[in-house]
Amino acid sequence: MNGPRILLTRRWPKAVEDALRLNFEVTANSDDVPMTADQLKMAMRHYDALCPTVSDRITAEILSVPDARVRIIGNYGVGLDHIDMRAAKAAGIVVTNTPDVLTESTAELTLLLILMASRRASDGERELRSGHWTGWRPIHMLGWSLAGRTLGLVGFGRIARATAQRARAALGMRIAYFSRHRATPEDEEKLAATHCNSLDELISIADVLSLHCPGGAETHHLINRHRLGQMKRTAILINTARGTIINEFELAAALNSGQIAAAGLDVYESEPAIHAALLAARNTVLLPHLGSATLETRTAMGMRVAENLGRFFTGEPPVDRVV
Repeated sequence: MNGPRILLTRRWPKAVEDALRLNFEVTANSDDVPMTADQLKMAMRHYDALCPTVSDRITAEILSVPDARVRIIGNYGVGLDHIDMRAAKAAGIVVTNTPDVLTESTAELTLLLILMASRRASDGERELRSGHWTGWRPIHMLGWSLAGRTLGLVGFGRIARATAQRARAALGMRIAYFSRHRATPEDEEKLAATHCNSLDELISIADVLSLHCPGGAETHHLINRHRLGQMKRTAILINTARGTIINEFELAAALNSGQIAAAGLDVYESEPAIHAALLAARNTVLLPHLGSATLETRTAMGMRVAENLGRFFTGEPPVDRVV
């Protein structure tokens, strides 16, 4: 059909692609692999809207191509550190994202990582599948109970709070957090959450440290050798936020030395490439960026992009405009 031309840099759920085609001329990347910088530059000249994912790097060079036609970037996801926001603003390109809709699924996955890491589920499955399991025995592959343990949350936004609610209700965990913006007394009371005055204070008391802060320069390698050294030797590190928050080589060293007990990760600094030391590290649960990977959530994310595009091209302000 005629209408604004939009490019989806990856394949999206069929229901979303069908909905978009009702109002737009849609091109989806049928190869479903990351597009090259040259392909993205060409797209900037031929489409009215670009719809990237976290696996795309939308750089200043791409955003500043001569004769660019793209007027809006409808990002498929919440995080925006893969887009040069300053360059987008300078080029007069609107940027939107998809908040709220992936809160529940990411909180669920965070809880899954906590459970898997604390009960050594990945270690157990690897042993069984390799044929090395010799049967039940009293001291075999012992994990750690979670009831009464402290879940420390770095950041206290929607996903962190949803994780806290589940961990408290289902697992009987205590909740502590550190955030630049302290929650209201009502929110703290609702989750029985204790605010820590510093990240170092939180790290020192957490039995499970779960990362829920944004990526970017301010949080780059926030978790490094120094902070890993402040954690309890029985502590577990969980990351469903951004891979750049952790120095992966130093995390692998901490795991192998027994400095911390275990880690559960869903995001990585150079994904899909994973640091070799991390792949070989003991007591790890490593998932391939599945935080929002439910059919319901991925569909809702796409529909949110469609809503933002629809409003923009009919002259209304997009609900989720960030630039």
